[in-house]
Amino acid sequence: MRSIWNGAISFGLVSIPIKLVNATENHSIHFRQIHLADGGRIRYRKVCELDEEEVGAGDIGKAYEDADGTMIPITDEDLAQLPLPTAKTIEIVAFVPADQIDPLQMDAAYYLSANGVPAAKPYTLLREALKRSNKVAVAKYALRGRERLGMLRVVDDVIAMHGLLWPDEIRAPEGVAPDGDVTVRDAELDLADALMDTLGEVDMDSLHDDYREAVEELIAAKASGENVRPAETEDAGGGKVIDLIAALENSVQAARKSRGEQDADAQDADGGDGDGEMADVHPIKKTAGKTAGKSTGKSAGKTSEGSTGKEPARSSGGATKKTTHRTPTGKTVTRSGSSTTKKSAPKSTGAKKSTSTAKKSSGRGASSGSSGSGSGGSRATGKKTAAKKQTSSSSGTTAKKTTATRKRASA
Repeated sequence: MRSIWNGAISFGLVSIPIKLVNATENHSIHFRQIHLADGGRIRYRKVCELDEEEVGAGDIGKAYEDADGTMIPITDEDLAQLPLPTAKTIEIVAFVPADQIDPLQMDAAYYLSANGVPAAKPYTLLREALKRSNKVAVAKYALRGRERLGMLRVVDDVIAMHGLLWPDEIRAPEGVAPDGDVTVRDAELDLADALMDTLGEVDMDSLHDDYREAVEELIAAKASGENVRPAETEDAGGGKVIDLIAALENSVQAARKSRGEQDADAQDADGGDGDGEMADVHPIKKTAGKTAGKSTGKSAGKTSEGSTGKEPARSSGGATKKTTHRTPTGKTVTRSGSSTTKKSAPKSTGAKKSTSTAKKSSGRGASSGSSGSGSGGSRATGKKTAAKKQTSSSSGTTAKKTTATRKRASA
């Protein structure tokens, strides 16, 4: 790298010859001004405003303009006669902790290179002393005609110097803070902390100038004669009044999505435990009926009146459950205790189904006759009534089959 200044570091009575090298470089893309009509380049010429003639560099000097507009000429010889002890020396004045340097003061950065073999030993001594003390050196130096302030610190195995602004060059932040008292709630701070944790850290080497790359692609496309499509830009929502809580929540979700993480809050809302595992889903089992309540032998007898011979299902504790029966006439009857619910039956009901129902009812009625004389008599009456209704509603062969069935049932 090409040096821009040669001098020495003054470290007490130790002098270290060094060369100053730029530590940074500007990658900005520079444009020229052209004449739109013919593409000719626009150039600036230095012209004297008195005789309106172009002046060369050798005929140009410097002067200070006074408040009344008077020009006071200053020559290079005048400046060279001024006492400037730092003209060729970086004079270290103090060693301080790094946190005492305000980052607002930091300006350009340079590398200090040992100039020659004799400078290697004192250069290494200063570098190791800065490392062990965990401090930085504050120094004065002169560059480009003015005295400046600098900070020396160690970067890898090299001593670097940051140009610093003088303290009186830092403006006070008066009138910059928001007007009035603004209260920030704990919930907003918690969301801000969550957003900071989600964004996490970043590798500084991975950051790059996207705009400069886009400009370079644009120039390459124009040079090759390709058509350039306008880039789609997202609305940043500037100038809009927004809900701070909603904006923070959306920012956290967007940051998690960009990093391939699931939203823990969404998992909790769906029944998850927030650790990325899926919740187990079990189907709900259907029950045959709900317990209507405890019933006595008397209520059981009332429940069986008018039925087709099927007894309601009883639990071990004597409770009666809801049961659904199909009568010979094709109607569906649901009973729970003393209440009866009737539902419309399907349109197509055959006599054969009614006959089989009557057979089953007669068999169950006979087997349950020992449960009580009152319930047995009511079952028989219900069977005969159902059989008569079925006989009157059927015709032809269906009526004969029903009559024969009734005889067998009565036998």
